[in-house]
Amino acid sequence: MGPFPPLRSRHALTFVRRVAAWMLGAAAAFCAAAPMPTSQPALALTGTPGALVVPDLPPPASSPQPRRDGPDIALILPLAATDYARAAEAVRDGFLDAADAANARASVIVVPHGEDDTLAAFAKATSQGARVIVGPLVRDNLKAVATAHLALPVTLALNQLDDGTPLPPSVYTLALAIESDARVIAHRAHDDGVRDVAIVSSGTPLMKRFASAFAAEWILAGGAAPRAFAFDASPDGLAALRRDMDKVPTIDAVVIAVEGSDAALVKSFLPRVQAYASGQVYQRQPPAALRDLEGVRIVDLPWIVDPDAPALASLPHRALGSVGLDRLYALGLDAFRMARAFVPGVPATYAFDGATGHLALKDDRQVNREGELAVFQAGKLVPLVP
Repeated sequence: MGPFPPLRSRHALTFVRRVAAWMLGAAAAFCAAAPMPTSQPALALTGTPGALVVPDLPPPASSPQPRRDGPDIALILPLAATDYARAAEAVRDGFLDAADAANARASVIVVPHGEDDTLAAFAKATSQGARVIVGPLVRDNLKAVATAHLALPVTLALNQLDDGTPLPPSVYTLALAIESDARVIAHRAHDDGVRDVAIVSSGTPLMKRFASAFAAEWILAGGAAPRAFAFDASPDGLAALRRDMDKVPTIDAVVIAVEGSDAALVKSFLPRVQAYASGQVYQRQPPAALRDLEGVRIVDLPWIVDPDAPALASLPHRALGSVGLDRLYALGLDAFRMARAFVPGVPATYAFDGATGHLALKDDRQVNREGELAVFQAGKLVPLVP
């Protein structure tokens, strides 16, 4: 029962009707004698006797809504930041090429920013009525947005936070995170029958993230804690690596958590077991260098592993002269497709096979990305047959 008992008697009901009729008449008389200013919502009387309807109030100033004539998508990138401009240009090129291919270029605006004006760029995109914002690209800029308590339209960030900082409820993430590649490798190693795995890590921040993500996923899948070995490129360090690994004869696979040419060096000091690595070991080295990685299994973008695949044939292509920039161009391609799907409203489920991998929107507002498995064979990187 609520705070007031129900009215049951006929006299009580009659009294209520009289009071309601009196209030209605008073309201109507007041509106006629002193009309509201045109900038304020007026009271509206419906055709139903005794009914008083107050129209919906406009949203408060702290929650800006997109203008009806605003762009569908605003792409916010650090194009004016010296350290990130080239990467931002690659993402922009992929995004706009995808928009052109979809005949949707007119619905996109690009909002550049520098080192310290990310929030101003978001304010500009919001004021111009963007229905969906794509960005920021840099992790520190994303943290600035997350802690600024901005009122934002649906936003697709192109990075993710790893320090537990919560994102605003309208922010979703699509990132080329190395952690997702590590998880794919952990599952593949499990499917390959690996039981005792070691990790050789260079200890750089990126490779620490890769190694930690692999270990966490490996243990979650039921594996024993991986054995850890440090990579030191000095002759003494390499000799110690071989000596220490020879003491553990049960190892049947090694995860190489180093970048670039160091991967081949590490492999030459490993026992003859299956080796896995991140896509960061591949920089389009010449065939002679890639032969040193023979048999190593990695995860990279479909755009890099098999750019001529039929699934990618309909996408625009542009050569940027660097495998790293090509990865960012592919991110721009997929970001446009995801953002365009968000314009009518964020779908309950959404998944597709894109240039960066299989993408699927998750309940935690993250876009889960699974890259493509590949293997080095005869001096080439080729898709790994399941």
